[in-house]
Amino acid sequence: MIEILNPTLLARAKDSGALVADILHTLKSRTVVGTNLLDIDRWAEKMIAEAGAQSCYVDYAPSFGRGPFGHYICTAVNDAVLHGLPHDYALADGDLLTLDLAVSKRGVAADAAISFIVGDTKAPESVAMIETTERALAAGIAAAGPGARIGDLSHAIGTVLSEAGYVINTEFGGHGIGSTMHQDPHVPNTGRPGRGYRLRAGLLLALEPWVMADTDQLVTDADGWTLRSATGCRTAHSEHTIAITESGAEVLTSPN
Repeated sequence: MIEILNPTLLARAKDSGALVADILHTLKSRTVVGTNLLDIDRWAEKMIAEAGAQSCYVDYAPSFGRGPFGHYICTAVNDAVLHGLPHDYALADGDLLTLDLAVSKRGVAADAAISFIVGDTKAPESVAMIETTERALAAGIAAAGPGARIGDLSHAIGTVLSEAGYVINTEFGGHGIGSTMHQDPHVPNTGRPGRGYRLRAGLLLALEPWVMADTDQLVTDADGWTLRSATGCRTAHSEHTIAITESGAEVLTSPN
């Protein structure tokens, strides 16, 4: 299903996006060496409830997971990259943490992810990988607008990732979003320009470039959810929800 939002729903999407951004960056500011992933999950639960919103994850049970997810945020550490199930783990200095959050408020969802390094030890390779996903995300957003095609966005994202030396997994990527978290169209992190669905004003997309340092192969944890690099290498993931407007694309999940 592909939804096109009217102005009323788009205003709600902006509120949801602002909430996601606020929660993510509040969590980042509170996360230090020794913070437990379960504490991050509890903080997210509390902030979502206080905002009168609903988690898109807690009851999430897609075919590829061992659902329901049962938690309020994805917490992926080091070699974990997607669908990181919060568990009893205290973060160490130098850990690379990805927080991925999707929230619905007044019937419209927004989705975003940030990767950052905990503590003072910041490996240059990890910093470069995070920055590459952020640049790829910016390139995908710059390519978006009415009349553009999904392949244009995928090509822009993939060009940045591949030129930085990363191989790209296309099993998981960006997606449409609206009344539900995951909708059509799928937005692969690489592709051919001029191909795919033509974007229209009112469409919401969650763009999410992610990479693994030396592989494009994933393995699934015994928890049935957490996806890790097959080689144990580090990973990074950046995501924004954007709205296609008459003049281009508006990022809904940027922090104030």
